[in-house]
Amino acid sequence: MDMLIDDGWTAAATGAVDPVLNPATNDRIADVPRAGAADVARAVAAAQGGRVAMAALPAHRRYELLEAVARRIEANQLELGKLLCRENGKRLAETTAEIGVTARIFRGYAEEAKRLFGKSVPLDAIPGRERSLAITRHEPLGVVAAIVPFNYPAELWSHKVAGGLAAGNAVITKAPEDCPLTIIEISRYLQEAGLPPAAHQLLTGGRDVGEALVRSDGVQMISMTGSTAAGRRILEVAAATLKKVQLELGGNDATIVCADADLDHVAAALVAGRFTSGNGQICCAVKRVLVERPVFEALLDKVVQRTAQLKLGDPMLADTDVGPLINARAADRVEAQVVQAVADGARIRIGGSRKDNFFAPTVLTDVQPGTPGFEDETFGPVLPLIPFDRFEEALDLANATPFGLQAAIFTRDIRRVMRAYERLDVGTVVVNHTTAVRVETLPFGGNKWSGNSREGIHDTLLHMSKEKTLLLTDVLGPEA
Repeated sequence: MDMLIDDGWTAAATGAVDPVLNPATNDRIADVPRAGAADVARAVAAAQGGRVAMAALPAHRRYELLEAVARRIEANQLELGKLLCRENGKRLAETTAEIGVTARIFRGYAEEAKRLFGKSVPLDAIPGRERSLAITRHEPLGVVAAIVPFNYPAELWSHKVAGGLAAGNAVITKAPEDCPLTIIEISRYLQEAGLPPAAHQLLTGGRDVGEALVRSDGVQMISMTGSTAAGRRILEVAAATLKKVQLELGGNDATIVCADADLDHVAAALVAGRFTSGNGQICCAVKRVLVERPVFEALLDKVVQRTAQLKLGDPMLADTDVGPLINARAADRVEAQVVQAVADGARIRIGGSRKDNFFAPTVLTDVQPGTPGFEDETFGPVLPLIPFDRFEEALDLANATPFGLQAAIFTRDIRRVMRAYERLDVGTVVVNHTTAVRVETLPFGGNKWSGNSREGIHDTLLHMSKEKTLLLTDVLGPEA
């Protein structure tokens, strides 16, 4: 498969390629170009014409283009889901659902393209400005670079590419190395829908591609979902050109389970939110479970029983519950983190084994606050349960991490819900549901090491545009 530069599908200037492997089998699915500096420079140069064409495109036309792509994604949902399953390793039911969400996000941004409103501002609150008026409007930033992760590539990319185009920008996508194929296919839909040349381009390759986009004077914004380490690097490099940077990074999401919760409901939510969603590779997955001590053992038993029933295997099969991690490096990291947690005093209650890219769903207890097993993000199917005695202690433990993406609380006590909402230093508090949830119409993002902004259908267009003010002096009232 080729990448998209200017208005044509092309190999890398050097001819270099990278293999795309099926993480369940390690079979080679395809080869994609490994872009280099010359390819990035060519794409950025072409994007300058693309940004002009997009800025001139009326909102109703942007709507029509994105809506057409949404319909085509829906028409090909099953085939795209199968492709994503093969390159990503999530269960087929999950990948097919992700494609459905992707179409819905494209449609949502299509609608928002018609709603990027400015405002009028009366100035009579300012002495001497009683006869003046200001109006504002939102204009495109120019060129947005979208850097996309592997875990939910189609869904997360759709926020960046559809949002950028809806706001009237040109977009350059840096596809994830491990699973670029589904994004490449949907990029064909964008091109064939009639998007102006170079309004959207797609580059495949390694981290150097992303860094070159961040360094470029011809890119006005970076929208990136990925690791905290990568986010820090982007901020450092982007500072030289003062470009806008939107980051959605890692998470170490805490779930607080109170004694009045429905434990069967909680156990099902924890297993779904940690093991059977994304094979545990979700930034907002259930990462730490804080359980009120009187119900700790009962909940632990229910979670272990449910975990024992999970089937680890081929994600294309309907009866598979958990698939592989994205590659061997990811499995190595999870394995090392579990070994370290055990060395720090944790106990494995079920799981802990690995074969190739598959890591068995693992439940840990006796994970100690202050150790890496408690404070750091584990990007895989590992679930630690920790007891607490006082509710305020649970809130302190939930906050005792450098991350702050999402948190959840299971309780029937509305006062505890509101106290958690008040105290937890996160972007979203979820009530009586797993943290592994993202609603595209809500602002999504975190605090601290989890990011610096919010992304969502009603928010992203504002981030991907610039507000311009017109100050009309002495235009109101009778003539002097």
